[in-house]
Amino acid sequence: MSKTGIIILAAGSSSRMGELKQLMMYKNKTFLQHIIIEAKNAFLYPVICVTGYQSDLISKNISGMESSIVYNENWSEGMGSGISAGIKQLMLSDADSVILAVSDQPFVSSDLFETMIAWKDQSGKGIVACSYAGTLGTPVLFRKEYFNWLKSLNGNQGAKSIVKLNLPDVCPVEFEKGSVDIDTIQDYEKLIFEIE
Repeated sequence: MSKTGIIILAAGSSSRMGELKQLMMYKNKTFLQHIIIEAKNAFLYPVICVTGYQSDLISKNISGMESSIVYNENWSEGMGSGISAGIKQLMLSDADSVILAVSDQPFVSSDLFETMIAWKDQSGKGIVACSYAGTLGTPVLFRKEYFNWLKSLNGNQGAKSIVKLNLPDVCPVEFEKGSVDIDTIQDYEKLIFEIE
């Protein structure tokens, strides 16, 4: 049976927000806790959280949630270094595909993860990327043949570069609410206002 793991990128300093968005509350959980719970509900394994800025604080928030924490000492260089750190840890497991996720997309769900895996199996494609707002983005699934590509990322070079270079091997999955990410306090207030 195919095994899919997940790498949750939670290393950034949330400079535009002014506080750690990974730890901001939404529906009685932090954003990061929400993604981990949804990953577990979709039976993703291993669940790897890549930390950087304020790593101790973030690690404490998710202690006891059975996720592996990988500290990326080069977090300030950008997302590429975090993906590389996470994939090195994932490659120690028997996972044959991986989903890359960020911690500030509040509408990511276990249903979405399960749909991505189903499309991977049905399409035979090596990459399954979420489609929203006229672009392809996170969460994004890569089969094992892309692990070495992901491992070689560094600095600000994200996984989108790999997606763009391999478009014939990409299966898009509609995720309309994927465009909702929380970058500023106004984004957060709008999100909270909508659920009240």
